[in-house]
Amino acid sequence: MFDKEDLEAIREAKAEWEAETAQPTLDRFGERAEEFTTDTGGQTVKRLYTPADVADLEYQEDIGFPGEEPYTRGVYSTMHRGQLWTMRQYAGMGTASETNERFNYLIEQGSSGLSMAFDLPTQMGYDSDAG
Repeated sequence: MFDKEDLEAIREAKAEWEAETAQPTLDRFGERAEEFTTDTGGQTVKRLYTPADVADLEYQEDIGFPGEEPYTRGVYSTMHRGQLWTMRQYAGMGTASETNERFNYLIEQGSSGLSMAFDLPTQMGYDSDAG
């Protein structure tokens, strides 16, 4: 997917960056954790990614186009050009009825997604229908 000479130049530049830029900062401040991983798959997250990390990928098979499998570019073919990103607001307050009223209000105002917080008693572990 990339020119071999370009990839080698990127690898060399990365090694130089690690030694001359990143390492002095690491020596001085360190990092918050020994290893960073994804929340869902537990995969290790590198400090820096370059084209060399994806040099062996087959574009159409591994990355693809928006709206097509494997959906790495998103589920909609037009992406943000067709619809803005979903704007969400943490919504949930008071009783179940008040929360429902708030959700309906947000939808009427054009909200395209709700981040469900449910009603406060339910969030606190209480039966929202009791007294």
